[in-house]
Amino acid sequence: MNILVTGAAGFIGYHLAQRLLSQGQQVYGIDNLNDYYDVNLKKARLAQLQTHSQFTFEYLDLSDRPSISQLFQNHKFDRVVHLAGQPGVRYSLENPHAYADSNLTGFINILEGCRHSQIEHLVFASSSSVYGANTKVPFAVSDNVDHPISLYAATKKANELMAHSYSHLYGLPITGLRFFTVYGPWGRPDMAYFKFVKAIAENKPIDVYNFGKMQRDFTYIDDVIEGVVRVMAKPPQSIAQNSATTAPYKIYNIGNHSPVELLTFIEVIEKATGKTAVKNFLPMQPGDVLSTYADVSDLMQDVGFKPSTPIAQGIHKFVEWYRDYYGAAGENSYSQEAAEIEHLPNGDRLAKV
Repeated sequence: MNILVTGAAGFIGYHLAQRLLSQGQQVYGIDNLNDYYDVNLKKARLAQLQTHSQFTFEYLDLSDRPSISQLFQNHKFDRVVHLAGQPGVRYSLENPHAYADSNLTGFINILEGCRHSQIEHLVFASSSSVYGANTKVPFAVSDNVDHPISLYAATKKANELMAHSYSHLYGLPITGLRFFTVYGPWGRPDMAYFKFVKAIAENKPIDVYNFGKMQRDFTYIDDVIEGVVRVMAKPPQSIAQNSATTAPYKIYNIGNHSPVELLTFIEVIEKATGKTAVKNFLPMQPGDVLSTYADVSDLMQDVGFKPSTPIAQGIHKFVEWYRDYYGAAGENSYSQEAAEIEHLPNGDRLAKV
């Protein structure tokens, strides 16, 4: 099977590509290697993938309509997993146009490519952020999500609506996945757990927003990938799922179904690092939510899986990776293979390592 993974140099994209390659799949990855966070980390992930003979990478930007169209014309993909996009709640306050370019224009380009290529199944990344100001917990996919409180969340809600329209109009099987605070080795440096470990390792204070009175449904990366792979193998069918639609379209939560208090989470990190954090307590940040809590009953019912990795186990594995990756040669440590991966003009293919 030939599978397109967008955002292949990203956190979830990298892990998914590794899993698919281990299963003997052909994986075609695209990424624009933007500098939202440390590009060296993205290059290091990519270098790991490029040791596989069945992996091909192309430097592409989602918003480049002609190049994305050409990608689908040049290659026959069986399935597409769309994980690329501009993440981050707070950054959406600083650079809103990046979210329009990547999450809206980029997504319509992927939808068009899938439509014209008769893709068997498109799986795309949504986010728990779509639940916005909802107070009912746990968050269920049947809940109303019409009140996003950040532009990032609004673009993810828009993605779900766009996907449904394409599924309805063209019979394209599409599944959206609302990820809940994904963490683990090779993670994103902009995420709180990564910042906490880094600050503690460097004996610097950590910023604790809303004075620690927050909860997150932290989901370990291996659980997320297991969920994605199972969902990929089960395209939704054109049958009535409710009174509103008969489109082959489905949305799932992928979360641990076990929210953790922020201060408890910090204690887990302190135990894993063997150091006590110096805490800088701050008020709530614009766009943040007090709690996330995933109802995963649909995921369990349809694919027979729910995330279950305990937070202590997952954080321990992340800290081990962090020390291994950064400990020996400092913050900019990455392989020689990664160093050789440089930006190329859109449409140019990067050579395999």
